[in-house]
Amino acid sequence: MKYLSEFRDANSIQTVLDAIHRITVRDWQIMEICGGQTHAIMKHGLQDLLPKKITLLHGPGCPVCVTPLNMIEKAIKLASGPEVIFCSFGDMLRVPGKDRDLLSVKAEGRDIRMVYSPMDALKIAQDNPAKEVVFFAIGFETTAPATAMAVQHAKENELTNFSMLVTHVLVPPAMEAILSSPHTKIDGFLAAGHVCTVMGYEEYFPIAEKFNIPIVVTGFEPLDLVQGVYLCIKQLEEGRAEVENQYIRSVRREGNIPAQKWMKKVFKVVDRQWRGIGNIPNSGLGLRDSYLDFDAERKFYLIDEDIAEPEICISGQVLQGLKKPDECPAFGKECTPESPLGATMVSSEGACAAYYKYRRSNA
Repeated sequence: MKYLSEFRDANSIQTVLDAIHRITVRDWQIMEICGGQTHAIMKHGLQDLLPKKITLLHGPGCPVCVTPLNMIEKAIKLASGPEVIFCSFGDMLRVPGKDRDLLSVKAEGRDIRMVYSPMDALKIAQDNPAKEVVFFAIGFETTAPATAMAVQHAKENELTNFSMLVTHVLVPPAMEAILSSPHTKIDGFLAAGHVCTVMGYEEYFPIAEKFNIPIVVTGFEPLDLVQGVYLCIKQLEEGRAEVENQYIRSVRREGNIPAQKWMKKVFKVVDRQWRGIGNIPNSGLGLRDSYLDFDAERKFYLIDEDIAEPEICISGQVLQGLKKPDECPAFGKECTPESPLGATMVSSEGACAAYYKYRRSNA
């Protein structure tokens, strides 16, 4: 199958691995910034095939995982309303809030529906004019254009019973925040190919220059990932810090211009809280003033709560690449996919879920 089998070809992968082994002299730590990449690394055992001098760190590349507790609590409050149909992607239903999750609220009889796109929620609003329909809008730049189009469509069709709980986040400010930490361990980045398909990679050049760190836009198949590692290690060993694009079959330097226009039309850049990390300036998207009628926080007068994470959960350190999931004392014990303490164990893109599913220690 084109663009699948050739990127899982064992001989091609081994050729790149051999090249990595030949050029690796020093110890390096590389962070992938995408949960899909994390799962591919774990599924195919790629860390075990790399030189021991290379460590792969897992960053905040899962939008479900970085959605803060106060937003989960707002979602639970909204979903508990008797006249509300609350729509969400499936992963969000089991993310633990302070005392319960959205799935528990659904079990109590509230109308919570799993959808696959914001347009699904829009259709539900059209079909249920007597109900308030709220869509939980999460995700990186990848999903934001679809959210923007749904909001615009709601405005054009005067759907007054439709709103969104918006918690979209942006990748580059998170990378800067992690690199600015005195505890950072990162020597290079594998940038998320799907985000760059939308945004391009112009915005990574200032980061590479400011922090003197290589950034390689990388895809999701095993060959993509080892090629991304090779390009990153080659730069590091040669003393370079540049932005390169491994994922050329999907990503252009300028990105998807029409998608970016939709985002700019509907959203403005705002500060955003990241679960386990804290507030990151200019790292989120919020609705512009002309679309505030569709802002669920404003419409339902929701207020922020200061909610602490469970002390035993180290998901914040995992998201910053400071620790691996299996270094958590609760991993696989108090915290499992069936009974998660943190979002990184719930999400299909979470690092803890990847470690649990594929059971590879010290990867």
